[in-house]
Amino acid sequence: MTQHEEADLPQGPYKLRLFITGSTPRSTRAIENMRRICAENLEGRFDLEVVDVYQNPEATKELQIIATPTLVKILPEPLRRIIGDLSDRERVLAGLDLAPLGEDDQAHQ
Repeated sequence: MTQHEEADLPQGPYKLRLFITGSTPRSTRAIENMRRICAENLEGRFDLEVVDVYQNPEATKELQIIATPTLVKILPEPLRRIIGDLSDRERVLAGLDLAPLGEDDQAHQ
């Protein structure tokens, strides 16, 4: 990545909310994947809140969560949602505005 590309990436704090359903393998994978991505790419610049929709079903209404796991990037704007276990690292980084989407990825959106 060039210095110019790095300058285009958001530098402020990230506010992230990960919606899961209990301690299922898919939920556990999503938490582990997101914690790893945050540690590697947002060290010291993120607040990751994990919300179990079984324990807090009301939390899904504000952000209109209809599937889990779903990661919501609240800050920096724009708000973005990424659905799935977050195992596709490049897709997650692109969704967080931490890496550009490749041409192949853009064609599938």
